[in-house]
Amino acid sequence: MSTTTRVPQEERTRAMRLRLLEATVECLVERGFAGTTTTLVSERAGVSRGAQLHHFPTKNDLVVAAVEHLTEIRGAELAAAVSDLPHGARRTRAVMAALGDHFSSPVFTAALELWVAARTDETLLGAVGPLELRVGRETHRLTVEALGADESRPGTRELIQATLDLVRGLGLANSFADDTHRRHRILDQWAAVLDRELA
Repeated sequence: MSTTTRVPQEERTRAMRLRLLEATVECLVERGFAGTTTTLVSERAGVSRGAQLHHFPTKNDLVVAAVEHLTEIRGAELAAAVSDLPHGARRTRAVMAALGDHFSSPVFTAALELWVAARTDETLLGAVGPLELRVGRETHRLTVEALGADESRPGTRELIQATLDLVRGLGLANSFADDTHRRHRILDQWAAVLDRELA
């Protein structure tokens, strides 16, 4: 088989896998881990059950691949948000808004479903754990960079960690009901704290 024939097939395969992963994320957001089935995912992705099973023989195979996909999406979304932030007096507030939006997005909701499921599933935990550590480190690095924080100063690292714990907690609260107004008020106050402490 020639290369020119093989490339379109590889592209079709890559596109099909992407549809399956995106459908998995959508199902996790809408139905949770327990309600996500391989049948439902293949239907949503418009992929035959046989093709889906060929690439992802079990639900865990599919979900683990979706975890990796989520990790890439989450990192790219946050990096893009940080790169678009304004400079000047309202910079800290803009950073907090970007983090607040990031941790209340559907991608965070899907990740949350995986964390909960992984707590009692060793196979899933083996995949989710290392990826979450990587995401955590990258999110921390981006936050330090966005705030222009100097982590060599005593207490700065802890302030960044507290900031990320705060926005994660607000994201969790938002998963129960729309918490936008309260989140904005809290983040406004926390931005003032950061401006004072990081100055």
